[in-house]
Amino acid sequence: MFGNEKSTKDRQKERERKKRGTRKYGQAKLKHSRMGVYSCFYVLAAVLIVAACILISFLMSGKTAGFIGGLGILSIVLGILGVRAGMKGLREREKNYITCKIGIVGNMLILVFLLMIFIGGLR
Repeated sequence: MFGNEKSTKDRQKERERKKRGTRKYGQAKLKHSRMGVYSCFYVLAAVLIVAACILISFLMSGKTAGFIGGLGILSIVLGILGVRAGMKGLREREKNYITCKIGIVGNMLILVFLLMIFIGGLR
């Protein structure tokens, strides 16, 4: 009406340009894998639980064995769920898999760390 409005063809061209994204050869940007993001959240939760266990044990002078053991088992379960979620995330198509890889490695490190603590406790 006033000359500022875009025609239908211009709007359609602009939408197509946004779909193509800013990548080389017009490839669209990939979104992160949903299960990979969950795997990273599991890593974060397990790390926070282990840190809380260490802090509580330090503050209570080691008199909370049952409580710490329960939280340790919870962090092991979260680690296993995180590895499983990362593996499921690698099966998603047309996604960015970096969160899956970070989640799998982080969860494996948490599991190895907790296994070392468990074996050290048996001695």
